[in-house]
Amino acid sequence: MGTDLHAPLGQNRPAARRRARRFSPVILIAGVVVVAVIGLSVFAMRGDDALKQVATNVPPATSPDSQKAPSGANRNATAQQPSGMPRSNPNSGANIERTLTDDGSVVTKYTPRARGDGGPVLIDAQRIGQDPRVAAQPVDALLQDTPQGRLPIVGPDGTRPMEQYARPWSGARGTRIAIVVGGLGLSQTGTQRAIQQLPPSVTLAFASTGNSLQRWMQDARRAGHEILVQVPFEPFDYPANDPGPGTLLVKTPAKQNLDRLHVAMGEITNYTGIMNYLGARYLSDANALEPVLRDLQKRGLLFFDDGSSAQSKTATIAKAIELPHAFGDVTLDAEVQKEAILKKLDELERIAGRKGTAVGVASAFDESIDAIRQWSEEASRRGIEIVGVAALASESVEP
Repeated sequence: MGTDLHAPLGQNRPAARRRARRFSPVILIAGVVVVAVIGLSVFAMRGDDALKQVATNVPPATSPDSQKAPSGANRNATAQQPSGMPRSNPNSGANIERTLTDDGSVVTKYTPRARGDGGPVLIDAQRIGQDPRVAAQPVDALLQDTPQGRLPIVGPDGTRPMEQYARPWSGARGTRIAIVVGGLGLSQTGTQRAIQQLPPSVTLAFASTGNSLQRWMQDARRAGHEILVQVPFEPFDYPANDPGPGTLLVKTPAKQNLDRLHVAMGEITNYTGIMNYLGARYLSDANALEPVLRDLQKRGLLFFDDGSSAQSKTATIAKAIELPHAFGDVTLDAEVQKEAILKKLDELERIAGRKGTAVGVASAFDESIDAIRQWSEEASRRGIEIVGVAALASESVEP
């Protein structure tokens, strides 16, 4: 078997061992010397610039201005560059201007490039909203303990619930549509179906008189929905048309109406604002409406007017007190039939095409849910973005 340590592994042929013993160490040393000499010669041919480039690890300048500078000036600029100085990144979006001074050194100036229409989209940091992993949990700093329950307030750092609980959107300059589906919490099967089957971009409004609202809120927030609280307001034909217990009435003192509002608000957390349920008479009375809207503004909420009352004073008051507000443009399911609702959604899209934005309002009927889900999938392929209603709320501009 032998003990030749120089034999290749797996090959035990005598001829191979004899050839290995005849290999001279002198030849090996001579070969190494020749290779080293050739390598040093080639490296030396690269010149002083290459050696300095390796020493400083700075790539050669490639901008037009730098190419005009003599190589000696470039070497001076490289040698004088302080260690740790930030070096330009060709993808950083900066303009780089190099000027050759009288003493032969190079001065480099960095300025930001102008942002064109096709540049990166600027996203309002206030629209980022809550981390979806904890979206079902209220933020304690945005809540106030009261006899009516835990009510939303502006945080110590100025964060408003409207911003904290808003659904994030892209910030793109395109057609945006918000769809608000109300009446959730009144029917268990209808509420569950709306949360599970409607796209997450659809805003859900929970009736303050509903059942298990906090549990439904958590399900909706985990599914990605922005939510509102739907509060009953007095209609013109009250009491023949009664919105339910806790309705805010025109002739009721302001303090009592605020107490009713706060009871409704305390039923749930993690919402961006309040939406009216009926209320044509109340919304048309400025004296009754103003204390309510001022309370919402103080608490950092928005008010969504479903747009059903032509006499509503919401816009005038909200603009005066800088309350974030939005209005419904189209009632989608006045006729509860899928094809009719799809036609209303197409009408909503035409309005958004003219104005840039639009808001549709619906109730949690099976036909409405089916139509909105189908239309939303088609609209996204046409470049329309469905956003939460907070993304379209205005603080100073009437609709």
